[in-house]
Amino acid sequence: QVQLVESGGGLVQAGESLRLSCEASVNVFSLNDMGWYRQAPGKQRELVAVITSGGSTIHANFVKGRFTISRDNAKNTVYLQMNSLKPEDTAVYYCNAKKGIYAYWGQGTQVTVSS
Repeated sequence: QVQLVESGGGLVQAGESLRLSCEASVNVFSLNDMGWYRQAPGKQRELVAVITSGGSTIHANFVKGRFTISRDNAKNTVYLQMNSLKPEDTAVYYCNAKKGIYAYWGQGTQVTVSS
């Protein structure tokens, strides 16, 4: 069983920054991909960014150049640095981890961007 605990969400104005953190209860080396997804009201959950066990990253087109996913192996933590936030980035952000055939989710953290 893998537990993921997110933190760092909040209310900011357009153009500001936030950094989300996701701490895993296991050594991240034992996991496959880790990523961030988001879900806005009335919309489906969508992929924001992924970091593989090898350190490669993939970012959704709508966040390229603004968001960056990274990982601190010593802290078993994955981060999402979000810059130049827009009102359309408002959503609940979820951390995800894959281990073998299993996928695990955090409880989510709310990000609200006001105009």
